[in-house]
Amino acid sequence: MLKEREIINRIRKGDIREFESLFRSYYTPLVNFGTSVLRDRDAAEEIVQELFYIIWRDREKLTITTSVKGYLFRSVYNRSMHYLNHIKVVRKHAAETDSGSGTDSNDPLEIMRYRELHSRVAKILENLPERCARIFCMSRFEGLKYAEIASQLAISVKTVEANMGKALKEFRKELLQQ
Repeated sequence: MLKEREIINRIRKGDIREFESLFRSYYTPLVNFGTSVLRDRDAAEEIVQELFYIIWRDREKLTITTSVKGYLFRSVYNRSMHYLNHIKVVRKHAAETDSGSGTDSNDPLEIMRYRELHSRVAKILENLPERCARIFCMSRFEGLKYAEIASQLAISVKTVEANMGKALKEFRKELLQQ
């Protein structure tokens, strides 16, 4: 087998055979690992497939400074954690919507408006880039400060600020459309 740097260089240059070899070597172990984290094989398969899709799509910019194996497993772990956080937020908001707890009113029209707004917010979150949505949820739903988010995600506070700016811009754009 080629040295890891050579494998990455070949994939970066569009070598589909090298990419397929990497996929075949790691797909099953990554799915098994994702399943152990998520307790959901279908979700794990989706996460691993999306990871390989993104690697191939962005292959020209692919930079792996650690081992390929370490990079792949860490990516699956991070994506699994994001998925679990997303599910938690969705369930929390679904419970609030179902119980009507997002509004103090017993007015059916007010409850309907709240549910519609909640649905629109959920849709916007689904359409945001993964990291951007995660940062928004950590800030707005979990109440974390930017520095706490930066620390947990091992990114700079400026990156958190930039992603929040993107998210808020998208929310303004989508929510102002009627």
